[in-house]
Amino acid sequence: MVSVKTALTIAGTDPTGGAGIQADLKTFQEREVYGMSVLTSAVAQNTTGVQAVAHMPIDFIDKQLDSVMTDIRPDAIKTGMIAKSSMIELIADYLARFPDISYVLDPVMVATSGDELIEKESQAIIRRLLVPLATVVTPNIPEAELLIEEKISTFKEMERAARKIVDQLGAKSAVVKGGHLSDGATDIFYNGKTIEYLTADRFETVHTHGTGCTFAAAITAELAKGLDCFDAVRIAKQFITDAIRYPLNLGIGNGPTNHWGYRLKGLPSQRSEHHHG
Repeated sequence: MVSVKTALTIAGTDPTGGAGIQADLKTFQEREVYGMSVLTSAVAQNTTGVQAVAHMPIDFIDKQLDSVMTDIRPDAIKTGMIAKSSMIELIADYLARFPDISYVLDPVMVATSGDELIEKESQAIIRRLLVPLATVVTPNIPEAELLIEEKISTFKEMERAARKIVDQLGAKSAVVKGGHLSDGATDIFYNGKTIEYLTADRFETVHTHGTGCTFAAAITAELAKGLDCFDAVRIAKQFITDAIRYPLNLGIGNGPTNHWGYRLKGLPSQRSEHHHG
């Protein structure tokens, strides 16, 4: 019998399904791992931005974590939006108890729409408590700037940020995502030994809602299957590239990525690139 690999996401929600635990679960399913979720915050958001947030009580997050960890132990764990420092402390405590489980930290601090999602002091606690536990950290440029407290505007500075996150902040590896730089979709991976550049085509599209969640979830799924870090990141990069390449053209703002985009390779795009606004 083939043993099923499992992955857990600990994050907030997106009722429109493009980001948060909804995007994570879709990605886990597409990457053929069994997905589970622990809810930190319920977020009223859509393709235009964040409208409201309701945080789960800390003891309820604790109960959810306990429900999962005492029954179906995940092969890999991903964290997304963790808004409050008390939540971060609780989750860090759980992660520290299971050092053998691969852990992907998507340091969600700023939404695609530009909305800051977490409290200022939480940013420092993520740096102190979660980064050292991470198998891989996946910041975009604004998040990497918050983590290393320096501006980033070139590939060399991205490289330096990746090195800092690993060599100084204590992560096993980091992938700094270059989508915010004007000259392409190049991400920089560092694992304490080697620097790798991962470059993909850049597409002119507004449909990028949830890209960070989806990319990190794909890495988590591949780590759950036992792949090494760089291979997991490489496959996830291809997955998110295809998710952006074949837009669903949903929503009036930054629409969601297409979680089954990779299946459309070699097929004509399902719909035109034209955005109905």
